[in-house]
Amino acid sequence: MVAIWLFSEWQKVGSPNPLQLVELGPGRGSLSEDLLRVFAKFGAANLVSLHLVELSPHLGRLQAQRLCGDTTKENEPNSVENHYRSGTSLHGTPVFWYHRLQDVPQYFSCVVANEFFDALPVHKFQKTEAGWREILIDIDPNDENKFKYVISRGETLASRLFIKKTECRNHLEVSPESAVIIQHIVDRLEEDGGIALLADYGHNGTNTDTFRAFKRHQLWDPLVEPGTADLTADVDFSCLKDAAGDRVVTFGPVSQREFLINMGIEVRLEMLLKSCKPELKDRLVTGYHLMVDKEKMGDRFKFFALFPSVLKEHLKKFPVAGFHNA
Repeated sequence: MVAIWLFSEWQKVGSPNPLQLVELGPGRGSLSEDLLRVFAKFGAANLVSLHLVELSPHLGRLQAQRLCGDTTKENEPNSVENHYRSGTSLHGTPVFWYHRLQDVPQYFSCVVANEFFDALPVHKFQKTEAGWREILIDIDPNDENKFKYVISRGETLASRLFIKKTECRNHLEVSPESAVIIQHIVDRLEEDGGIALLADYGHNGTNTDTFRAFKRHQLWDPLVEPGTADLTADVDFSCLKDAAGDRVVTFGPVSQREFLINMGIEVRLEMLLKSCKPELKDRLVTGYHLMVDKEKMGDRFKFFALFPSVLKEHLKKFPVAGFHNA
């Protein structure tokens, strides 16, 4: 559904060529694999290139194997190229790996980030009788092998810089790095043209204490055995909107349920159920309910889109798919 959205919105703005598909934090490469498969199905495999922003050497190798088989090549450490790995996908699409979004060539790009921003670092703050204080981590005095949360004695630089005077919550998390990356995306959309779609666990400036850890798909104490669990905090999309400013037009955030239903996932499910093998039907239905049911991922997961402000009038004539009620 994400791939179809990107293809559709790219066509609406005139199918600029060349087109770069850019994914931030591609994980094991499953979404990028879907993007290439859908673009190839629509006959556009030879019009696109795939650009992956990935810091982890381990994940980079997994992505390379999945997308390109054994055809990738690593650059020498002193290479003048901005990418550190390259290859050709099984669909014949050029694929490149980078450490930073800024290193991706400056052409029209469809930027996608799925469960990327929720993994970026956050500052945690608590409102006290003395004002806003930052929540820090210290060694537990009763056990030097354990950590504990502490509240800063006074204001910190972060608490002075990142909390709005209009803030009404008593506890919040702020991710400065997320704001910086959003500004890099906005720079790219404004200067080179493009579209961005972000999908993540998040809220629109309403949630409070969301920092947590998961280990083996179970909730885990973030301070126990640090480095062995995945850390996450829900994305504050209101902060991303503020960071984007008026150089772009934004849509959402809307719930995953709303986005997928607006995109026609129910019709898509019916088509797949008619054509798939009998043993896959239960899996498809289970996956559908996991994504759209309100008590599952339907409401907690959000979609957020950005377009260059120069397209503002164009987008009124050609509404953005998936965000009809945004």
